[in-house]
Amino acid sequence: MTRQFRAACAVLLLGVFAAGCEKEPPKAAPPAPQVAVLEVKPQTIPYTPTFVAQTESSRQVDIVARVSGFLDRIAYHEGELVKEGQVLFQLDPKPFQAQLDAAKGELAAQQARLFTARATLDRVKPLAAQNALSQSDLDRATGEFEAATAAVFAAQAKVKEAELNLGYTTIRTPVTGIASRSLMREGAYLNAMSPDSKLTYVAAIDPIWVNFSVSQNQMANIRELREKGLVVTPKDDAYRVELVMPDGRPYPDKGKISFADPSFSQDTGSFLVRAVLPNPKRELRPGMFVTAYVEGSTRPDAIVVPQLAVQQGSNGHLVYVVKADGTAELRPVVVGDYYGDKDIVITSGLRAGDRVVVEGVLKVVPGKPVTVTAPGAAKEQPGAAQEQPGAAKKP
Repeated sequence: MTRQFRAACAVLLLGVFAAGCEKEPPKAAPPAPQVAVLEVKPQTIPYTPTFVAQTESSRQVDIVARVSGFLDRIAYHEGELVKEGQVLFQLDPKPFQAQLDAAKGELAAQQARLFTARATLDRVKPLAAQNALSQSDLDRATGEFEAATAAVFAAQAKVKEAELNLGYTTIRTPVTGIASRSLMREGAYLNAMSPDSKLTYVAAIDPIWVNFSVSQNQMANIRELREKGLVVTPKDDAYRVELVMPDGRPYPDKGKISFADPSFSQDTGSFLVRAVLPNPKRELRPGMFVTAYVEGSTRPDAIVVPQLAVQQGSNGHLVYVVKADGTAELRPVVVGDYYGDKDIVITSGLRAGDRVVVEGVLKVVPGKPVTVTAPGAAKEQPGAAQEQPGAAKKP
């Protein structure tokens, strides 16, 4: 190998080594992520506790046979609306009509006896006053008159009883409501002294009752919020109750609370509350499960943010707040009730004027600058480089 060739190789190796030692130029810093913020402004919002409720008839009456006899006719359409005084059942009236006729005959006989006794007494009194008859004759005539008078009263009572029994053969509804199915069929013998005397029931549904239970913890929480001034209850406890039907449709009419049980149940640790609502279209039937919203209370100076702005961390709930220098701060918060479909109440951790990140949360890095933009311009990008807390869960 010649000297010139060795020198050329050495120069080439030095060049390659020098090229490998050169440093790459530094990369440009990524731009600050764009976020949309919401400035915190305390406001007065409704405080509306929610309960699972069940409807109940405001007046349910069992229809029973008051006299024994054969059922001649079912005079109503089962399961339909019946009006107060409408005939539901007709028992065979012929035996009771015969009893009434016999009672009237007995009354006529006793009235004739009374007429004779009164006439006898009227003749005996003046004769006894003239000593033409003895005192015993007067006493006998007086006793017969009193006995005849009492017998007339007894006969009149039997007539009245027979008339009542005859009237009981026609069974009417005492309330307006929905009549259930008949438990007896035509031709059946009804024994008024047995459990089989129940024929059906009628449930009044306008107005209708709505019952729900308030637990001890719920009551204590409401009392604490009221004492701290976080919740203002209506004057004279004039609450309104709004219902949501099982299909999610709001019930058109609102009601009011009419009864609250004074004591807690030993079995459930809750007490019963009852509301009364109009039900003119009979949409609500007894036994339905509905959602009851108790309206009337307010939450003054409440802080409300979108639910998507609240993240679930390992130690609780968090939000990103943009500080005055444009950097993001991870702020722990305490959440309260949901407000509407998309917002949530923050009970602690935020104050008026704070700027909460509501869009672009997944691109924010704590302590790094962000660019505040108009809502809708900051789009979330899945697969962000930094690890973020999870979405907020229901408190």
